[in-house]
Amino acid sequence: MAKSDTAAVPVKGSKLMVIGGASLVGSATVDEMLARGAAEVTIFDNLSFGGRPNIAHLEGNPKVKMVQGDILKLHQLLRAAENMDGVVHLAAFMTLNFDRDPWGGIDVNIRGVQNVLEACRANKVRKLVFASSNAVYGYGPGVKGDLVENTPFHAAGAPPAAILYGSSKIMGEQLCRDAHRKWGQDYVILRYSTVYGERQHYRAANALYIVETHDAIKRGERPKVIGDGSETKHFVYVGDLACANCMALEAATTDVAVNTSGPAPITTLELVNLVAELSGRPELKAELVEPDPTKVRLTSGGAFEIVHRAAKDAIGWEPQVSMREGLSRLLAWRDASLKQAAE
Repeated sequence: MAKSDTAAVPVKGSKLMVIGGASLVGSATVDEMLARGAAEVTIFDNLSFGGRPNIAHLEGNPKVKMVQGDILKLHQLLRAAENMDGVVHLAAFMTLNFDRDPWGGIDVNIRGVQNVLEACRANKVRKLVFASSNAVYGYGPGVKGDLVENTPFHAAGAPPAAILYGSSKIMGEQLCRDAHRKWGQDYVILRYSTVYGERQHYRAANALYIVETHDAIKRGERPKVIGDGSETKHFVYVGDLACANCMALEAATTDVAVNTSGPAPITTLELVNLVAELSGRPELKAELVEPDPTKVRLTSGGAFEIVHRAAKDAIGWEPQVSMREGLSRLLAWRDASLKQAAE
């Protein structure tokens, strides 16, 4: 980790771009940048995952510019990055997308990162924040205990799509390191744990436990938990990550990768029963079921915790929103959205 006053990009008064800005994390990050006084925020997104509703509330905001573009088309990135002080890069294929389209995932998660870095170099963008993942530690029985920034990658016993995703994030991180070494590109890598919060979608394998549980409860059904429910999940609230992205820009820190996780891990059984409780149906206890071998499932061999102490030292960040509070906000948003759709 390096410290440099020139690496600090204050959000207030700056021109910033969020690549993948119509996503769950992206839309929250744009909101946070505007709240912190950004002069201009450009949302760069190809809208292939239907993110337009996430940014509908920003339509007409004079400080927000929408660019519908593709990170695989370098000329579009070069143009969009002109005069930018900082860039947050979020666009990526996740595990479920990798399972359906490995070639697309490799293109977006590796060549796309290199294109973003080239656009930053050509336009002298002062700092890049790259969204990586705790998937860089792998999946399966080897993932247990405290996961810290130098924990090695584990692949044994995990589905290929999960390993493809995790290894693509490792390559993205190394491309950032290479850009710093070759031309001094300042960057901070944030290794997100599983994200949840308002505007939640169905594309994250681990977050499906939340939304599918809520859907089942709405139908009056007992939610299902795969296995015995003892597997650990470590979530982080989307608003906390939006703050982390801004704080990474503003910190006088460069050439570093840190974990950004929630306050504490939770087992799948605890999670599902908490969703039932917060939904007002605590009697709908989880039903334990055997795994479906035809579906991608992310597993861990035992209890683990994604330790976020290094983020406090590097960028001054630590999570603020508990799982109970974050779930309450998410479920309230989903209830309101379902009610609005029914009217």
